[in-house]
Amino acid sequence: MPNPAESPPTIEAAPAPPAPPALSGLIKALIVVAASASLVLALLLLGASHSDPYTQATLDLVGSESNGGRLFRLNCAGCHGLAAQGLVGPNLHGVSHRKNDRQLIQQVVSGRTPPMPRFQPEPQAMADLLAFLHSLPS
Repeated sequence: MPNPAESPPTIEAAPAPPAPPALSGLIKALIVVAASASLVLALLLLGASHSDPYTQATLDLVGSESNGGRLFRLNCAGCHGLAAQGLVGPNLHGVSHRKNDRQLIQQVVSGRTPPMPRFQPEPQAMADLLAFLHSLPS
């Protein structure tokens, strides 16, 4: 007859078996492939922007802040505000500290972040717009 003072035996759960080495290796390989693909894509995009004739032509020019301001008020202020303070589009104050000129050009011509439309002004007009963006306070 069992002694009531004794505790009943406990059942311990067995630890989970480790992942099979082949599965663990496969996961590591997939992570390496994904990281490599991301790096290759980033390098291709970076290389494309460096060899893009439009971007290069724009960067070779000196922009006019006043002409850029006029272009901004005509084409951009409806979404970014007359003072670039942001409305539908983001506040652009200090944008030239957050993005380099190549990135700014690509943003304007690609319209990457909807609802921003694509624009491709003449290189001089784009250089003027860059000069204006550089003049905005942070």
